[in-house]
Amino acid sequence: MIGLISATAAGAGARDRLAAAWPDRTRVYDGPVGDAVRSAFAECEQLVCFLATGAVVRLIAPLLGDKLTDPGVVCVDEGGRFAVSLVGGHGGGANELAVEVGELLAAQPVVTTATDAVGVPGLDTLGFPVEGDVAGVSRALLDGEPVTLDAELAWPLPPLRVSNSGSYVIRVTDRAVAPGEREVVLRPPSLVVGVGASKGAPVNEVLGLVYDALREAGLSVGNIAELATVDAKAEEPGIVQAAQRLRVPLVTYSAEELAAVEVPNPSDAPLAALGTPSVAEAAALVGGGELLVPKRKSEHADGQPAMATCAVVRRVARGRLAVVGLGPGARDLLTPRAKAELRRAAVLVGLDQYVDQIRDLLRPGTLVLESGLGAEEERARTAVAEARKGQAVALIGSGDAGVYAMASPALAEASDDIDVVGVPGVTAALAASAILGAPLGHDHVSISLSDLHTPWEVIERRVRAAAEADIVVTFYNPRSRGRDWQLPKALAILAEHREPSTPVGVVRNASRPDESSRLTTLAALDPAWVDMMTVVTVGNTATRDIAGRMVTPRGYRWQASQAGQAAQAAQAAQAAQAAQEVAK
Repeated sequence: MIGLISATAAGAGARDRLAAAWPDRTRVYDGPVGDAVRSAFAECEQLVCFLATGAVVRLIAPLLGDKLTDPGVVCVDEGGRFAVSLVGGHGGGANELAVEVGELLAAQPVVTTATDAVGVPGLDTLGFPVEGDVAGVSRALLDGEPVTLDAELAWPLPPLRVSNSGSYVIRVTDRAVAPGEREVVLRPPSLVVGVGASKGAPVNEVLGLVYDALREAGLSVGNIAELATVDAKAEEPGIVQAAQRLRVPLVTYSAEELAAVEVPNPSDAPLAALGTPSVAEAAALVGGGELLVPKRKSEHADGQPAMATCAVVRRVARGRLAVVGLGPGARDLLTPRAKAELRRAAVLVGLDQYVDQIRDLLRPGTLVLESGLGAEEERARTAVAEARKGQAVALIGSGDAGVYAMASPALAEASDDIDVVGVPGVTAALAASAILGAPLGHDHVSISLSDLHTPWEVIERRVRAAAEADIVVTFYNPRSRGRDWQLPKALAILAEHREPSTPVGVVRNASRPDESSRLTTLAALDPAWVDMMTVVTVGNTATRDIAGRMVTPRGYRWQASQAGQAAQAAQAAQAAQAAQEVAK
């Protein structure tokens, strides 16, 4: 919960905007400011104070305890110009909160945490446990001192600006090792613990078995990703409480799913009771991986029968491929999610001119693999290959990566051995539409006129279908020096079904500094205006030029009413003329 505190009417106005935008995340604290801050500090994970930073410093100073447990505190000045991450930048999430608040209130986020300020990812912000000399190794990264990455596990990490040798070390492992001097140990969620238990098995017996198994195998409890078991044990108190104490999710599978997993130690007892010959081993192995600890049972000093079983599997580290749409070109049309993925990626793959657009957003140390036009399939293969190495990869494309861009070749190349994330972007058609007015207000279709990948016969058939169906058409790749006849041919097909006065919008370099646009008609359009940086939008029979804007109504009632008004006007004119004749 985020506590909101203000002292003045101006602050209360911004506070209320935040509360309205985040009704489920925020709680407003009224009353004397000192009491409100103390209450929110004790009850909330984060605070946003619409007060001067000096005042907030004095109010929270007696309340501060530990940076790992204190809430994150953000200050917003009463003019709403700045959102300052004051306390708990990493541990309390104040840095991210300052950015969120800034976006919502149109305020400038102010983040002074050293790693964030220079673009180096904080070692304590990677989403999994970190041990050792975090401050010392972070300072070495900031100062550009040699830092060695000792990755016993291949895990997708952001760029850490490391070298092959150095006096500081970042170790990625799931072994139970203590960090040495000038060393940080990162513990990604690499271990899956499968558990089985008899009805009424005590939580201490389940936990004790897990701890013993990990200790004897030399593995760390900090690397546990999840506890896994059969559906029938989903509410078994000992298992549920064990997952809660370990602070990991409990994942369950049906007996049929577990029975399909090949295990080294099947048993008749669970087969008879649950319908699967294995619970612990099978549950741990469902997602694949290396069986580090085969099934073992809990032990009782008094000779009582075991009530719990467990097995431990090291899951296969999965690389991550984010296919990112950069939008039409303007920086303010690049989504926050796309920016986050660019900063998360250790490897960036893209067309050289697109890389240039966002190079300044990349973290130091990002490996950039760029190539020129015509190498789309090669880029897709490269991105997938890097992800298969366990890397965090971003593959970029303009507009939306799934529209005439890189998502299709990348997903055709990728298999289920990597994680793939799609990040949507503003398409060229949408950017052009916003410039022209509202030409896509009704059914519309996008058609590429490039016959480099699609035979012209197929393209022509699609254009003709859109013409006959009276659908608004946006043409991508409409004309180049080597392809100058396709656009006139497509327009001629549309002209067979639409009036010469049909509005046509031509937009070049939508949203970029040299953007240009014009609204013309199907008869007046000169193909010489068009090149590969242009999108051409042809209206349907209902599209109109209204005050210089291209508008397609959401339905045909407007068109019908226009026709009705015209008919009424014609009838009135005829009546007036008849009256004049009578008067004569």
